[in-house]
Amino acid sequence: MKIKSEQLIKELLELTRENIHYAESLKVKSTDELNWREKEGSWSILECLEHLNLYGDFYNPEIKNVLQESNIKTVLYFKSGLLGNYFAESMLPKKGFKKIKTFKDKNPLGSNLNRKVIQRFIDQQVQLIELLKKASGVNLNKVKTAISITKFLKLKLGDTFRVVINHNIRHLEQVKNIPNAKVNAVAMEPLVF
Repeated sequence: MKIKSEQLIKELLELTRENIHYAESLKVKSTDELNWREKEGSWSILECLEHLNLYGDFYNPEIKNVLQESNIKTVLYFKSGLLGNYFAESMLPKKGFKKIKTFKDKNPLGSNLNRKVIQRFIDQQVQLIELLKKASGVNLNKVKTAISITKFLKLKLGDTFRVVINHNIRHLEQVKNIPNAKVNAVAMEPLVF
């Protein structure tokens, strides 16, 4: 995949704003609704969000650190790496997509969670927006980040953003498929970040 760096950042910012907006709409749900699970072994709304928070705990500081250390200026185009593109594409929800086994330390099943999980997710997404804005000034091809599953692989920063945001989309789609996650249209002010 090859795309203008500026266009990639713009698209990822918009997706992240949409994710924040949906998470904000979940605040109208009761704690019982947020913790309800369809069947034993399935995740509740809060468990889906906590799973994303656990990944955000790794990726937001990792991205912040590489941005602070980088002095490589931006280039016009971002070209996805083979492995990075594979990971990013595999995160997107597709019709009949396969479940991916979750690492134990990122599996919140059975955790005692409360409504604060929603705000933590939103706060992490606001941080992600700030990181995306800062990333517009660096080379998304040359700056690389570690990944959560191993310290031996690094991804291009552009791919890391795509993986993280696609992973968020995947699990927010999972939330939307939980029967009681249907949210009536909530009148909200447009989000500006």
